Amino acid sequence: MTSLLCLCRAAASRARLLGLFALLLPSLALAHPHGWIDIRVRLVVDEEGRLEALHQAWRMDPFYSLVLIEELSQTEGGLEAGLDRLGGEIRGNLAPFDFFTEMRLGDDQLSLGDVTEYTVMERDGRVEFVFLLPLAEPQALGERTLEYQVFDPTYYLEVVHEAEDDTPREEALTVGGELSCTTRILPADPDPEQVAEAAMLDVDDEAEPGLGRHFAETGVVTCE
Repeated sequence: MTSLLCLCRAAASRARLLGLFALLLPSLALAHPHGWIDIRVRLVVDEEGRLEALHQAWRMDPFYSLVLIEELSQTEGGLEAGLDRLGGEIRGNLAPFDFFTEMRLGDDQLSLGDVTEYTVMERDGRVEFVFLLPLAEPQALGERTLEYQVFDPTYYLEVVHEAEDDTPREEALTVGGELSCTTRILPADPDPEQVAEAAMLDVDDEAEPGLGRHFAETGVVTCE
């Protein structure tokens, strides 16, 4: 379990003492996931049309955001300093897990580089972690289709693209540069056994590693 999730769990435990968690207990305590992250993804492309990085923005759900903002506001330096510290903790603890991101170009899985550009901010009452996830080496986008997934392996948190009325927003997946590309976001399609497995896990259980993959949306990009 990464510290991002541990931070959320610890914050939720403190919130329960304040009576906040009890308001959502019926919906959160029965099954995974226990919260969610809305993401936006932009492909960063160089002048030669090669993919260099994924620029990602993760927005914590309103409840976790409320708890985190309240906790960080009471720390040394106030909310702004607390958000800065939180960014470093998230970056450090998700780095060994490639920031929950898997990418494939055609049949090849892509290796990822080190995140050095990141920030955490409060936007419209929600905590947002923004970072640049580089590829280990730039990759030409052409005949091969790029696919990526962003997911918490334990499915404690659900990761979904920003949507409106269950339809992904246009800005949820974009491509920078001058390439002509088509983009799609495919919904997850877990089988009934996986849905049942997630439903049987309560708030204190940890799923088998990899369960979250079956509930992950897939971003698909095809460029000319």
